[in-house]
Amino acid sequence: MHFTSEQRLDDGVLERAFTLGEIPGILWTPASAAAPAPLILLGHPPLGLRRMYPRLVDRARHAAADGFATATIELPGSGDRPRWPAAEQARADLRRALEAGEPVSDEIVDALILPLVDKAVPEWQAALDALLALPEVGGPVGYSGGVISIGTRLAVVEPRISAAVLFAGSFVPRAMFDQARQVTIPLHVLLQWDDEGNDRQAALELFDAFGSKEKTLHANMGGHTGVPQFAGDAAAQFFARHLK
Repeated sequence: MHFTSEQRLDDGVLERAFTLGEIPGILWTPASAAAPAPLILLGHPPLGLRRMYPRLVDRARHAAADGFATATIELPGSGDRPRWPAAEQARADLRRALEAGEPVSDEIVDALILPLVDKAVPEWQAALDALLALPEVGGPVGYSGGVISIGTRLAVVEPRISAAVLFAGSFVPRAMFDQARQVTIPLHVLLQWDDEGNDRQAALELFDAFGSKEKTLHANMGGHTGVPQFAGDAAAQFFARHLK
């Protein structure tokens, strides 16, 4: 891990950009928390860190106020990373289906999501290796938000993740349901009832499939970006219970 820049935000949170090989990322650490701080990995959709930065830094500031370090990385094929032709084709096929008012086929969902999960999850694990080697960062570790299939796979294969807040706002391949049954960590799942880009029934079925003994579904009216503040507060309380 190589730090490329740092700045102190106005609330004292230290923000440091880094690279891990070809992968850009950002680490935020609290101003005054006793080191090492527990860590939350901030997932996000594959829209690029620059575009997602305002939402990510807001999440990081709120987490820092509760004593958590947070970190995120650029997803494969996003931002300044090399384009991924197969992913670009899958996104184009998805746009065509949505614009035509046609059902989104399993083939499109698989082509869009499964290769992303296969590539992104090992990168998150490599980032976690590097982050936990820093003296100011420690466990336990949580995962928050992002593509729900990435969070599901991470919860299965990464034993260092103790709890996860997942956002049911992306298409889910049928293959992920078998993996969901293997998830055992505590889960807090957010669902926007009128999410225009999400299959509500599939999201409900995925929640039902999760094997965790402790799992909570927090559903609210509204579209994809309309998550109410109290839902975010409930997610923060969830992490406070499980990571401290």
